[in-house]
Order: sequence, then structure tokens, then C-alpha cells
Amino acid sequence: MEWQIILALVIAIPVILFPVAFIWFINFGGIYMAIKEARARRATRKKEVEKPVKVTNG
Repeated sequence: MEWQIILALVIAIPVILFPVAFIWFINFGGIYMAIKEARARRATRKKEVEKPVKVTNG
């Protein structure tokens, strides 16, 4: 290959891959955050279920 083609590839590949990597990072960050929040909600619900209930006779 000629040097112009190699130079074009060296410049074009990062220009194309940077936005792809950035969007991938945002998507997986959102998925991770959703999983983390779901686990926190599940743990909170489990603690509420395990709490003793006060029974009054009346």
C-alpha cells in the first residue's frame, strides 16, 4: 500500500472508533447503574420484610 492510504487509515480509524467507544461506555454505564439501583431496591425490600411487626391487642 502507498503511504497516503496508510496515513488515511491511521487518521480515519480513531475518528470512527472514538464515537463508537464513547457510546459503548455510556450504554454500559447506564446498564451498570440500573443493575446497581435494582440491587439496592431489592436489599431494601428484603430488610423491610424481615422487620418484626408490632402486634397490638385492641
